Amino acid sequence: MMINKLSIPFMLLTGALFYPPVFAQEVPTPQQALQNFGIDAAQIAELERGKIIAYEVSETSQKELAIGVAMILPVALPKIVDYIKLGKLTATEIDIIASAPLANADINSFKNFAFTDQQLDEAKAFLEAEPGDEFNLSKSEFDSLKSLQASLENADNKTLLAAANQKYREILLQRLLAYRKSGLSGIAAYSRENGNVDPAAELRNEAVNSKSWLRYFPELQQVWLNYPAALPPNTTEQFLWLNRKVDGRPTANLVHRLMVAGKGGGIVVSRQFYVGHSYNSSHSVAGGLPYKGGTLVFYTTHSFSDQVAGMGSSLKHSIGREQMKKVMIKRLQRLNKDLKRKAAMVGSGD
Repeated sequence: MMINKLSIPFMLLTGALFYPPVFAQEVPTPQQALQNFGIDAAQIAELERGKIIAYEVSETSQKELAIGVAMILPVALPKIVDYIKLGKLTATEIDIIASAPLANADINSFKNFAFTDQQLDEAKAFLEAEPGDEFNLSKSEFDSLKSLQASLENADNKTLLAAANQKYREILLQRLLAYRKSGLSGIAAYSRENGNVDPAAELRNEAVNSKSWLRYFPELQQVWLNYPAALPPNTTEQFLWLNRKVDGRPTANLVHRLMVAGKGGGIVVSRQFYVGHSYNSSHSVAGGLPYKGGTLVFYTTHSFSDQVAGMGSSLKHSIGREQMKKVMIKRLQRLNKDLKRKAAMVGSGD
């Protein structure tokens, strides 16, 4: 069982500042937010000493792993927003091989997504893939690979690698176009040996049950559920692809984010609506609130994987949450270190 490397996206706050957030019912005070997440006085004291604390997050499925972490960053919220607007956030993640925004929806958007020469075996496995848990593909996608195999019977390694890369890019493009056209309804199920896995249902259920932000951003939650839909005022949208190393293998991710930040606080919701293997989908909510000259950051992740269901599920969940927590804490530590370094450079005039 390989659950220690489930991808956990870390997205914080981005988008243009505006005053105040125009579609929030109310922005919680830091004290209300701490209470909402069940963070007690002892943990608050740890936060104020610069510690990162974890808090429990409810799970609604045997396939779900969820956890939250919080930290007080000694940097004002606008500086964090500026940092992320510069595209620096990926520096906090050690498992990203490559990434790029998806401003345009065409095959050229994925030109830098590729299996390398050193990943030839992975490329061959992809070309020969069949329904199962090695690759997350739909029935029609598996069928298209079978058709491609016939034309590659005597191909050399260079040709096989090029064919695998081109085919995977086509699949990613079609999944992106389907999601942009139909939202959650456009996400094709993954074909397994004995049925299908439905990442759209996982993501829909999570959007419905994200009580931590539903109260404060109801319009954003409705857009998230019913996308594509008109975005609320001052909402920033972003699509991107990622190539991550998960379980020692390159893994394609398609990501959609909605973001808003203001003087009183900010929020970003993010979903991985396609994942190449190892887990099914992921949903994250992160927010920041001004706190005593710094920023109180909350970061919650829900990942869905067949690996943590079934026999021994309770133990698998316990192990999986602990491993997720370690990764999330490490990313906050890296972010904190980089923000402090940049603040010191500005202060010294460098």
